[in-house]
Amino acid sequence: MAKKSPSVHRPALLASAVAVLGLLTACGSSGGGTASTPATLPGTAAPATGGHHSTDRASASASTASTAPGGATLTASAAQSTPAGTTGGRCHTSQLRATVGQNDPGAGQENFPVVLTNASSRTCTVRGYPGAAFVDASGRQLGPDPKRSSGTPTTVTLAPGRSAWAGLTFSNPDVSGAHADTPASLLVTPPDERDHLTVTWKGGQVPVSGNASSVFLTVLSPGTGP
Repeated sequence: MAKKSPSVHRPALLASAVAVLGLLTACGSSGGGTASTPATLPGTAAPATGGHHSTDRASASASTASTAPGGATLTASAAQSTPAGTTGGRCHTSQLRATVGQNDPGAGQENFPVVLTNASSRTCTVRGYPGAAFVDASGRQLGPDPKRSSGTPTTVTLAPGRSAWAGLTFSNPDVSGAHADTPASLLVTPPDERDHLTVTWKGGQVPVSGNASSVFLTVLSPGTGP
């Protein structure tokens, strides 16, 4: 019987070797080598840890934060409404009502209390000097801004319905000889606020230019006047 040539067995042996190599490669790829390598987050972020802590922190952050108007971020405790009657920080213009009390003249001086009253349901505070300006019926300012009298600002706490006052004083134009005009309104701006309150002016003429035309304001004090 004739013997087969050794060359006949070579393709079969080669095919078997390739198959075995393929099986070994497949087993290696299913092992823990690449699975233990941390996945890389896109961009410049650090590799992921493989844990869930980052997701938990993000979820907790989202649940305890809110966005205030203007984009500011508030924590859950800060975003909660302040209960009625508790201190709510600085008084804002929208929380206040402005009035001008009775004149208390003396020695050629006119003295009016400018009163700010807490018209809201929450306690708030005012501190320092209010702003003020006399205007005519068209809203044009009459005279320069009032000057500040010397004084030490203190924080005045206003419960709902309570008031603080600042003295508005000037020399009587008939006595001082200053040029005078009769305002239609007094604009009052609470301390540290931008919006003003408009009060109808019933105090007669005020100095707007010339000698002794300065108007002065005192710091706010508790109450509605002296």
